[in-house]
Order: sequence, then structure tokens, then C-alpha cells
Amino acid sequence: MADLTLFHTAEVHCATFDALAARIAPGVRLTHVVRPDWLARAQNGIDVELAEEITAALAEAPVALCTCTTIGSVAERAGALRIDAPMMQAAARSGGPVLLVCCLESTRAPSTELLEAAFAAEGRPVRIAHLDLSDLWPLFTAGDSDAFADAIARRVESALAAQPDLSAVVLAQASMAGAQARVRADVPVLASPELALRAALERAGT
Repeated sequence: MADLTLFHTAEVHCATFDALAARIAPGVRLTHVVRPDWLARAQNGIDVELAEEITAALAEAPVALCTCTTIGSVAERAGALRIDAPMMQAAARSGGPVLLVCCLESTRAPSTELLEAAFAAEGRPVRIAHLDLSDLWPLFTAGDSDAFADAIARRVESALAAQPDLSAVVLAQASMAGAQARVRADVPVLASPELALRAALERAGT
């Protein structure tokens, strides 16, 4: 089995990906690197020093998956797979408009840019609606994952009711994946962890 190195900015993602790997690729070896300081430092933008630090760390891994959306563009330039890329490709194929849901302001720009690029790659016009749920982020940082997921689901359902022409919903951050199964919707609700892990395993030749 191949080795994968996952770079996280929150400890909680380790268990998420260990469970996913046990289900879809038993025997795969995951190495977790957890750097919450990277996300904290990136809140006001990624400066040269931080970018170089991230790049150097990722370069040591033969196959790397970055699970943090905020630093995803830097990770991608360093040769890593960014967690949201497969999800954005799937969203663009739905045709749009796509509801892009973020719980951190620092993820909005990189997520939007990636989704725009995915639409362009599909040869489709960019059709994106935004839903800012940054007021819910304290639930995640407090460790209340159930309340966090429930609150996201209810807000997404309200947005879907108000915008019936949406073709898909994108939960921009890996931390939001728990809400995926809780949203009652007639359109795809996309979360990044499983799609990204499958893409990383394919990249590793597994």
C-alpha cells in the first residue's frame, strides 16, 4: 500500500481521514502533520515566510494532501493535492449556479478562485452564489461538532429554498463535512474529504 502524508490545520481531521481510509482503502498508511499555527498566521494573508515554510514541509512528502482550504493554493503550487480540487471539479460539472458555503472568511477567496477555474476547465460560464456562515465558526473551534453540522445544514436548507435554481452545494471546508448528510436537498451537497482522499490514492497509484 502507498503512503500518504496529510497536512492539517486542525487535529480533528486526523480521525476523519483515518476512518475514511479504513473504509475505502484498508491498509493504506496515513501520516498526519497538524499545524494549526499555519491557519492562524494565514488569517491576514499568506506572507512569503509562511509560504516558504509550507512549501518546504510539503516537499518532504512523496504524496501530500493538504486539507486546509485557506492554504490550499500554496500547497498546490508546492505539488500537493489540495483537498477542495476534486469537489470543485464535480461542482462545475453540475452546470451552476453553485452555492459556495464558507465558515471562514479566509477561505472565500481561494475557494471562489478554484471554483471559477473549474468552471473554466469545463468550458462553462461561472455561476456562483455565496453563503457566509462565519458566525458559526465558534461552534467548531469550541469542539461542538454536532451543533456546528446541524446549524450549517439548517442554513443551507434555507438558502436552497430561497434559490431553487441551484445545481449543487459546496461545503468549502473539510470541517463542514459533517453537515453533508444532514442537508435535505434535491441537488448534490458536496463535501471534500472522501473525494480528496480518493484522488490522493489515485495519485499515489493505489
